[in-house]
Amino acid sequence: MDQLRQLEAQSVYIMREAYREFKDLVMLWSIGKDSTVLLWLARKAFFGHVPFPLAHVDTSYKIPAMIEYRDKLALEWNLNMLYGQNTKALKEKKTFPDGAISRIECCTALKSEALKHTLSGEWPRQVLNHTTGQYEEHHNGKPFTGVIVGARADEEGSRSKERYFSPRDKQNDWDVSDQPPELWNQFKTDFAPGTHVRIHPLLDWTELNIWEYIERENIPIIDLYFDQGDGKRYRSLGCYPCTTPVESTAKNVSEIVEELRSGKFSNIAERSGREQDKEDGYGLETLRKDGYM
Repeated sequence: MDQLRQLEAQSVYIMREAYREFKDLVMLWSIGKDSTVLLWLARKAFFGHVPFPLAHVDTSYKIPAMIEYRDKLALEWNLNMLYGQNTKALKEKKTFPDGAISRIECCTALKSEALKHTLSGEWPRQVLNHTTGQYEEHHNGKPFTGVIVGARADEEGSRSKERYFSPRDKQNDWDVSDQPPELWNQFKTDFAPGTHVRIHPLLDWTELNIWEYIERENIPIIDLYFDQGDGKRYRSLGCYPCTTPVESTAKNVSEIVEELRSGKFSNIAERSGREQDKEDGYGLETLRKDGYM
């Protein structure tokens, strides 16, 4: 078995373990390359059917093409799709684009808080109606106890501290210093009541692995990752006020794979275009301790 098949088999195993152990399971889909590979793997793990809902945190500042891609694929693949949103912060304009707060505070409100309350069921969830193709508001949803996330250890420093099965407390807070050991594919899945667990099937994948797998499997990916003719493309996707493209002429998956193999970005962080990561030097770890993806 080559490396991609080994990674695929491990990820499928992790997802099946999660499905067996957690009754109320959800997968986060950010629309990016990693979570779309995760979605593809879920369809493989369960023979074309994804037996748990997919959740997206909609900040209302996503690039419009991302939302179009999300809904198109959700309908084509018959996904149980829902999203959550911090409507209060948006109405009160407590966001970075409106100049009211910092990028970190904006991410906390629109991402961490929205995710926390969406997962708990405390806030309404917008659920896709496959008959109409529209989203409908649902109240009083059950809390999710298991959350599958497309985090990779090589993408950013704080993610390298994760486990495959990583507990969060009742407030969604992450104690980096209290992570269970995971040896020889033995995983701790029994936690105190009220805990919700983040599951990371892609933890050992690299950026190159992701693109090689997309190429091998011919996975449909959003074209924001490709050069549109101006010599730039997105390497990591987020909210448009805080995300900038990188210099690159790669126009398809094969060219991105070739670019990565050449070492072009070996000294440039994958999330270098995500401005919130730079704000206090520990931006993403600060957010993730408070429940961010």
